[in-house]
Amino acid sequence: MAKIKKKKELKQLASGKVFIQATFNNTIVSFTDMDGNVLAAGSSGSAGFKGTRKSTPFAATTAVENVAKKVIDNHGLREVEVFIKGPGPGRDASLRALRTVGLKMSLIADITPMPHNGPRAKKRRRS
Repeated sequence: MAKIKKKKELKQLASGKVFIQATFNNTIVSFTDMDGNVLAAGSSGSAGFKGTRKSTPFAATTAVENVAKKVIDNHGLREVEVFIKGPGPGRDASLRALRTVGLKMSLIADITPMPHNGPRAKKRRRS
């Protein structure tokens, strides 16, 4: 006898968080609920771009739009807090994409890691 699996109900949320990691080679997007549980994720690579085209602002826009539409349809997300990490070209483009999809941004924070002191300095040259 085969067990009948219940279809998992998707939780409906009004607000959530978006984490955007913009590297020089790719842009990775994760939508989470307010507790940090991932609802959906995607990247420029998963949007169908390969090679150097992954690192373009257009690829970042496409990736963010794809994932945002999925989250809006499945979870009814309307308002997000945005956390951006990294120096890549997809930073500004991804914010624009979130606005065009129709999500309200209540917070935009830059969480790029910055070294306080950096690595150990080279030893002094002898003369």
